Amino acid sequence: MRTAASYALQLLWGLWVLPFLIRRTRRISTRRAKTARVSILGMVLQAASYPLVSSTHYFRTHELAMWRVLAAGALGALALVLIWSALPALGKEWRLQAGVYEDHRLVQSGVYSVVRHPIYASMIALLLATGFLRAPLTLCAIALALMIAGTEIRIHAEELLLAERFGQQFADYRARVPAYLPFLR
Repeated sequence: MRTAASYALQLLWGLWVLPFLIRRTRRISTRRAKTARVSILGMVLQAASYPLVSSTHYFRTHELAMWRVLAAGALGALALVLIWSALPALGKEWRLQAGVYEDHRLVQSGVYSVVRHPIYASMIALLLATGFLRAPLTLCAIALALMIAGTEIRIHAEELLLAERFGQQFADYRARVPAYLPFLR
């Protein structure tokens, strides 16, 4: 089961990265944007969470419980559904660093009608799927705390820009749709 889980995890990561690679092959926009530099700190914290759950030592030396495999499978599927539906819906509005273009549109349809930040929800699901297969639960918890801290920083930065750009339209959207965990405000 360990070998199958390892291959499944590699496939999950490949399929998760693929929509970003497909998007990068298109012409990159040169539109002017107002950005939030603090979002870079959020990215650093998010990026720091993934190595914590990528322990090959733990993976090789501990029995892989069935609940971990099932949870990782469910979270991996969720991560893929979210990323593959979020990026196309966001289209040309997607940026790595928090920013709003002069001609920015507020995407509220599709997966964005369920959560305002499905890409971050997908990143959390990917982190937990990886951790459940590769790391002790204590490291999963630490990694999750780092991920959530980074996500909260990025969301705060993005939403300040969106509120400034869209005013009441964004306030209504924010009141109606949770940030990144469905059913939780």
